[in-house]
Amino acid sequence: MNKNVYIIGSGFSSLSASCYLAKEGYNVTVLEKNSTLGGRARQYKKEGFTFDIGPSWYWMPDVFERFFSDFGKKPSDYYTLDKLNPGYEVYFGENSSVKISSELNEIYNLFESEEKGSGKHLASFLNSAKENYDTAIKDLVYKPGVSPLELVTTTTIARVTQFFSTIRKQVRKNIKSQKLIQILEFPVLFLGAKPSNTPAFYNFMNYADFGLGTWHPRGGMYKVIEGIVSLGESLGVDFKTNSNVEKILTDSTNKVSGLIVNGEELRSDLVLSGADYHHTETLLNKNLHQYSDSYWDKKIFAPSSLLFYVGFDKKIKNVSHHTLFFDSDFDAHAEEIYDNPKWPTNPLFYANFTSITDKTSAPDGKEAGFFLIPLAPDLEDTEDLREQYFHKIIDRFEKLTNQSVKENIIFKKSFCVNDFKEEYNSYKGNAYGMANTLLQTAFLRPNIKSSKVENLFFTGQLTVPGPGVPPALISGKIASELIIKNKNK
Repeated sequence: MNKNVYIIGSGFSSLSASCYLAKEGYNVTVLEKNSTLGGRARQYKKEGFTFDIGPSWYWMPDVFERFFSDFGKKPSDYYTLDKLNPGYEVYFGENSSVKISSELNEIYNLFESEEKGSGKHLASFLNSAKENYDTAIKDLVYKPGVSPLELVTTTTIARVTQFFSTIRKQVRKNIKSQKLIQILEFPVLFLGAKPSNTPAFYNFMNYADFGLGTWHPRGGMYKVIEGIVSLGESLGVDFKTNSNVEKILTDSTNKVSGLIVNGEELRSDLVLSGADYHHTETLLNKNLHQYSDSYWDKKIFAPSSLLFYVGFDKKIKNVSHHTLFFDSDFDAHAEEIYDNPKWPTNPLFYANFTSITDKTSAPDGKEAGFFLIPLAPDLEDTEDLREQYFHKIIDRFEKLTNQSVKENIIFKKSFCVNDFKEEYNSYKGNAYGMANTLLQTAFLRPNIKSSKVENLFFTGQLTVPGPGVPPALISGKIASELIIKNKNK
């Protein structure tokens, strides 16, 4: 096998893998079908406003540090990080919100003021969460998911009961305040599943939240993409945009032989896809699909989203950089995502205003607003529905934050299920991949190495370790290591 590799897609996992493979001497070409690099982490610019189209939270800074350190670099070589204080704000009702401080002692005090004794319970909960975080980062998430034995270590054996309990049970064991429960259950939404379906072991996300804090790359999340691209270019990676992969070619022995890109045949005996996993398999002959349509249909997918990018002609009051609106029924909305998929009756939503802390994202005196409603994947998506839901949330936003903003909108752009399908070939238009439930963890996720096609590998949010930007960076490393190991056999 020669050392030429084509990587399909340019999201975080593909970019990560491109750097690791280039470092090992591979000739790496990244093929991106869209006009800019970054996959879902692209930018939208208009009239002096800049929005991150996709990921907007920078959590688990240690994972980014570990990634860059593998190349003798630091994040600060490529972008500047600001720690947000508050990390975020949560609205529970009209003029009723709490700010989550960047200081742990202040978070304990907040809990104690809401429910006597809860500060002590939170400290105990976070001790467990930190131990699980250390276990996950050191023992589990960097494993390739090829065997159940990867999960078996002395540490995980000691915590085995946490894989068969849930976040919901663990959080509610000692804390009764609905506000505090919602704050503690919120981080698992990044894993794409309901707290009642997420193993208690995943409380390490609470340590990521309270223990490690919420950060912001100055200039937006796209600065991270630009940083990794710059690193890749210094290692010799060739990045090609407007390069749509139409077919993966194989020879008579079911080994990769090349790609059809924009109608042109490119020869290669090694391909790594960071594109949507289901879509990638449709690029093969049917007999070479590892997973059937019924397999995919039975899986629990993380939500899709209805997103709005809004330019305001004034500064917005009574909000923080990241602001969550939990004034409606959490469980009812979750049921309408996972159990009885439909457009939500009374949705929770999230908003961010990066221009509060980052002056580069909006002109002086103006505000860049990003609004997100989690939705079930594959819903009917029309302009009328988008408009209806924008008015739903903006009416609530005005009431909850006690201000008028509708008359101050300069422009708005929406992005929803149809766009996820069109722009990213996303299965059912999902936004975050496959949920991390017990039966969709580690070796129970789709394979990184194809079992049907020799020298075809996968990376990204539908394989290990799962949804989110830090897991995507890790997925790229895992996939590259498996490719290198496979070559050296």
